[in-house]
Amino acid sequence: MLISAGFYQFRPEFGQKEKNLSLVEDRLGQADADLLVLPELFATGYQFVSRSEVMDLSEEVPGGRTTLMLQDLASKRNLYIVGGLAERDGGNLYNSAVFVGPEGFIGCYRKTHLFYEEKLFFSPGDTGFQVWETKIGKIGLMICFDWFFPEAMRTLALMGAEIVAHPANLVLPYCPKGMPTRCLENMVFGITSNRVGVESRKKGESLRFIGNSQVISPRGEVLLRGPDNEELLGVAEIDPELARDKRLNEYNHIFRDRREEYYR
Repeated sequence: MLISAGFYQFRPEFGQKEKNLSLVEDRLGQADADLLVLPELFATGYQFVSRSEVMDLSEEVPGGRTTLMLQDLASKRNLYIVGGLAERDGGNLYNSAVFVGPEGFIGCYRKTHLFYEEKLFFSPGDTGFQVWETKIGKIGLMICFDWFFPEAMRTLALMGAEIVAHPANLVLPYCPKGMPTRCLENMVFGITSNRVGVESRKKGESLRFIGNSQVISPRGEVLLRGPDNEELLGVAEIDPELARDKRLNEYNHIFRDRREEYYR
């Protein structure tokens, strides 16, 4: 079954939640797609300077403004959406991604591997990796720096993921080159949705986000890649069923050939 899947790469304005949400609502409202992935922390921006600032901009899930807007949009457009946000759960703050679809709220993933100063503001994710079965395929989530750990994508693939949605705010150059390997070694589709732009909210430290959002095939092919500094809503046609066949050739099956007794 062929589906249209992709990303919306753009430049969120820090702290301008309503403006960012309005932009996403407008762009995705015009998109012809089955699945779209938004960047990490797309509604708030990324470079926080205090925990209280995160607390002010964070939301409960699924009852918060961002999740409700995405649910409404998904219902109207018959669309699956994954997007990153700052989640508040009591006194805990998480760098999270929500997954919604035409049927409503599907799930939430909390980032397992926190990067750099995220450790000052967020608690490490406690949801574990999850895969949801939908009418367009089995979809798993990870967030940004999770890609650096091969165990993350391998866990999702072993759980049956056919597509891994990957909201990101990438500043290091490695991921666009690394994700094709992650997809190949697990034979899954990967959709990385990164942002563009610069945030300079800390004196002497600017963060430049590298764009290069991409859709990758189970053979490690780059089906679509965005520019490094421009907005793009990009969509590619994919067949999730291709991710179900883990045979490399007539003798090798990438999961059955694993020798776990030697991996410790």
